[in-house]
Parts: sequence; C-alpha cells; structure tokens
Amino acid sequence: MLIGLCGSICAGKHEIAHHLIRNHAFTALKIVPPTLPNPSPAVRSTSTLPTLPEHVFPTANALLDFVTKRWREPFVTTDIWDDHILDILRVRPFFMLVSVSAPLMTRWHRYNARNATQGLPPIPLDEFAAASDTYLYSPHGLSSITAHATLSLLNPGSSLSTLHTALHALDLTNPERLRPSWDAYFMRLASLAARRSNCMKRRVGCVLVRGHRVISTGYNGTPRHLKNCSEGGCGRCNSAAEGGVGLDACLCIHAEENALLEAGRERIGHGAVLYCDTCPCLTCSIKIVQVGVVEVVYSKGYSMDKQTAAVLEEGGVVLRQYSPPRDGMVYLDEALYN
Repeated sequence: MLIGLCGSICAGKHEIAHHLIRNHAFTALKIVPPTLPNPSPAVRSTSTLPTLPEHVFPTANALLDFVTKRWREPFVTTDIWDDHILDILRVRPFFMLVSVSAPLMTRWHRYNARNATQGLPPIPLDEFAAASDTYLYSPHGLSSITAHATLSLLNPGSSLSTLHTALHALDLTNPERLRPSWDAYFMRLASLAARRSNCMKRRVGCVLVRGHRVISTGYNGTPRHLKNCSEGGCGRCNSAAEGGVGLDACLCIHAEENALLEAGRERIGHGAVLYCDTCPCLTCSIKIVQVGVVEVVYSKGYSMDKQTAAVLEEGGVVLRQYSPPRDGMVYLDEALYN
C-alpha cells in the first residue's frame, strides 16, 4: 500500500503520516521537490518525516518503480504537489490519495504555534491567507489534486490525541479501500442502481447475485409504461405520505421486487444473495423467502427492520448488515462517534 497525503498548509498531513509510521509501520518516501518561488517568504512548509537516503527519489517515476517491487509493504508520502505526480502514482492499484484540510483560522493558529516553538515571530493573518490561497488555488494548485482523493479528511481539532483516536476509528489502512471486498463491490453496485430510481420517497437499489456473479439489478419506481413517480406518476409518493402509510395506494415497485421479477425463480436458483442499500420492507421479505434467496445483505436500516428480520429468519434466510469503510469527506471529530 502507498498512501499519498496532500493538504493545505498546516492541515495536518505530516501528523497523519507520523501516525501511520508510528502505529502501522509505514515507511516515509520523499520526492526531491522542484525549486519554486515561495508564495510568501514568511510562510515555510516544513516536513519532519524520518526519511532514509535510499527512500529519497529524484522523480515520481523512480518512487513508483521502488514501491511496485515492494507493493505489499506500507509506504506513505506527502510529496504530491501537482497533477503530474498524481497521474503517475494513481495508475497503480496499491495507491490511495488522502487529502487533509482544516479551517483557515485553525491552520493560522497552528502555524504560529509552531513558529513559537522554534523561536520565530508570528505572521499576520492576511499574509498567511494569501500564501494559503496561492498554494490551493493557483492554476496548478492543490485544489486540482484533492478532487481525486479517495478520502477527504477535515481536521479542525486542536488535540493531537483526539486526531490519533479518530484516525484509529477511521481504519485508514483497511485494504478494502484499495480493492473492494465482494460485499463492498456489490453494495456499490446496489447504490449505483439506486441512482436510476424515479421514486419521490427514497432511492433504493438492489443487486441479486449467485457465485459472485450478477443475476439482475433493480431500483424502485413506477412500472414500465406508467408515468415516472418523479413526474407525478404515483400520487401516494408525491403527496409526501409518511413512511409505511398508504402503501396500498402506492404504484411504485420496490428495488427488490424489480430485481426478482427481472431474474425469475429459475434464474435465481439455489444460493442467491440479495444486496440492497436499504433493508427490505415486510412485503419484499415475503417474496425474497418465496423465491429461495439464501441471504440478504443491506446497508441502511428501514422502519420495518424487526418485522423483516422475523420473516427472513423463519424463512431460513440470513439477514446481515454491511457497513463499508467510510470514504468521501470525513469530519475527523465525527469519526469518533460513527
């Protein structure tokens, strides 16, 4: 695994790298930086990562060649400062980009606190802000890189112990972040199917698999040839009815029903597993039992979970909740409680 950390000035990327080195036996790698003018002479970007001479490389390609031969070992670098370096590294399946950000005032206070420990004077906020904006928003600045991050960490705290606890809870080194497990893979397909939903109440997606092969997919919405729910096709959904109320008047077919109808009992066969991004309702659970599905895996709960669980258990169907590793934007303080 190679984790690339990028982030705004004093966002915390070096501290996260230290966490990986101390707690997960990562090795720090460095790319010799180009000679560029400093956006502000008073603002210095410093790295304190322990790097051996053999782990310093003249180019990103040289670093990539080194890691490719040792891809099972854990490495970290904070030297991703332009799109060119990122394009080189992200072709490999063992690379993951993590961006780190923090509020401007928080970063300014961190920077001046660091200056104080080194006997250096503080710098004015406007000067720090100008340097930060140049670093982030120049034509080839950091903002063009962070958009490609698998994880975007927001690090607003002032306590290092809280940061490290949050990183531990986040499970940053989970190998599923590089190559999804079957659960993660099929759940992502279910979430993708949900984006096709036209139901006005909620988007739900479903994937029916057997032997790790997709049999059918489904998403909720009005039946074929009827007006889409999102175009007024279902009066119940468009009336903002409460969950579980007026279901007898609903014209929408559930995602699970669509997947089961698409496959048919003969194609489903024995050993089929149903992945759904939302726990099936009571009505769908009865049909799932009837067609012979052996396991249901879901991500988010629903208001009928207890009834669904009871029906599936009696029908001999395993019900299991799967929560994939968090990605996208993660507020590190909240990672402690999720």
